Amino acid sequence: MLLQRLTEYGDQIAGELPAEFYREKQIHWVLDIAADGLSAKLLDRKASGRQRDQMLTMPVPYVQRSGTKVPPYLLVDTAEFVLGVPKAAKDGSVAEKDRDEASRRHDAYRELVLRWALSAGGETAAGAARTFFTAGPVALDLPDGIAAKDTVAIMVGTCWLHQLGSAQRLWGEEVRARKGGSAERAGLCLVCGEYRALLATIPEPVKKGAVPTAGGSNEGQLISINTAAQGREGLTQLVNTPVCHRCGGRAMAVLNHLVASDRHRRRFRDDGVLLWWTKQTEPDSALAMFFDDQPETADIEHLITSMNTTPGPAAAHRADPDAFYGLSLGLNNARLVVRDWIDVPLPAAKANLAAWYADHGVRDGWTGRTRYFPLWQLALSCGRWQGERYAPGSAPHGLEAELLHSALHGTRPPVRALPLLLQRVHADQRVDPPRLALLRLLLNRSPDPQDHLMPQLDKDSIDPAYLCGRLFAVLESVQNEALPDINTTLRDKYFSAAVAAPSITLRRLFADSGAHFKRLRRDKPAARYALEKRLFEIYSKVSDDLPGHLTDVQQGRFIIGYSHQRHEDLARKQAAKERRLAAVPAQAEPAQDTASA
Repeated sequence: MLLQRLTEYGDQIAGELPAEFYREKQIHWVLDIAADGLSAKLLDRKASGRQRDQMLTMPVPYVQRSGTKVPPYLLVDTAEFVLGVPKAAKDGSVAEKDRDEASRRHDAYRELVLRWALSAGGETAAGAARTFFTAGPVALDLPDGIAAKDTVAIMVGTCWLHQLGSAQRLWGEEVRARKGGSAERAGLCLVCGEYRALLATIPEPVKKGAVPTAGGSNEGQLISINTAAQGREGLTQLVNTPVCHRCGGRAMAVLNHLVASDRHRRRFRDDGVLLWWTKQTEPDSALAMFFDDQPETADIEHLITSMNTTPGPAAAHRADPDAFYGLSLGLNNARLVVRDWIDVPLPAAKANLAAWYADHGVRDGWTGRTRYFPLWQLALSCGRWQGERYAPGSAPHGLEAELLHSALHGTRPPVRALPLLLQRVHADQRVDPPRLALLRLLLNRSPDPQDHLMPQLDKDSIDPAYLCGRLFAVLESVQNEALPDINTTLRDKYFSAAVAAPSITLRRLFADSGAHFKRLRRDKPAARYALEKRLFEIYSKVSDDLPGHLTDVQQGRFIIGYSHQRHEDLARKQAAKERRLAAVPAQAEPAQDTASA
């Protein structure tokens, strides 16, 4: 199924893919052959990593090669093949065996180039190459900076030889001969369902560094069965996985296209990558928004609204033929690990994403709007707070990928996320919007309906843990009003204790609040009245049932209740301030009306 979807997508974007068995590479040197083929010069096109805009890159012939006698690529290869430059040791010395191997590789390269030149018919550029390489091994004055592993391409005039149609055809035939095995097999391809010549091995791996990994970067093979112990009935390679040359090459070309695309790729910060595409070639804006590092709030709100006003996913499936495909990959040595494969109708994927945002959105007390957070920020909220930001790389390993799985499948987040988040809340003494959003997501996806919480204050909730959080927030407001310049607040001293064991802590703080109310009665009577009313209203609901200890889920409800009450208090303060500012012009308007009457 995976290979089928890749080849189907490849058929739709064929114009964006390189020629068959070609791959993008950086060119370091250009062998510029004269039109008559009697001379050539070597042009330096090297550029450092800091000069990316000056790098010369293009699709060139490529296939995975290995063994003791490595075969050449057609026309574009390393300097060892093209020019016979031997490998050198660190001190610059060259062993005799390396000279012999460079000579062998150069001879094999010349033989392949001449075979192409003879098959190219009357092409002028091919004739120049035939004349040049027929004269014997390349003998040029090589610059000091050239190395055996540098990539060399060939030009005749303004023509890149590897871009000629004749070169592409011969290279395709050469790869099919190499990858078909010593005994050519034919059979029913599992991908296209047609009777064709079959591959012995997959021709192209995923590029080195394309899949982030904690270890050293390497190329990755999608299908690799090298030993009898790995294969069914002791058979190796693709004997039990019949794939034709076209489907195998096209699938790997699409895979490399996706891992190189910023729009269709999501690299995880620790290791692994997610690739996504849709059945229709035009990427869906809602999906692109989800994989963006900073999605726009208006786009998220539009997605949620559209899912609430359009037909449900079951009805939309029948009307919308589009589909969403997601492929999560890891890397183990030189083998790709398929961690997750998603093949769902596009409306279902969008509904899952809309539910994801609706389940974690939190109300902003200052702006009165709901805030949503990108995936990486939710994962990083389980990391360590350091100064004014989260410490880079402190998010638990693999959590971002697990949250992504939950978002795309519409399932519960990983169980480990809640204790990890609570641990950081207690250690950092910090509850910020990203942590509150993740906490709300974890509770909203609990199978217990009691855990499901609204994005803003729920005054009708009678849940003891939620009420305890609200009570602590009001007690903190009482202290802040009475002692606005205090250095150590209730949250600094008692928050962790109140979250874990609210009964003892809250009863003590409630009793101690009398001293603060005494000060407020003298200095701020209006604030005293409002806070005292609010405090006793909440305390009366929970005083007979203050829990002694809270579970992890209950601690989550405590923290959300605390945050909701704080945001409500902020909104109330902001509204009161706006009323005071508007009071003077509001009183002046009736006087003007009376005068005009």
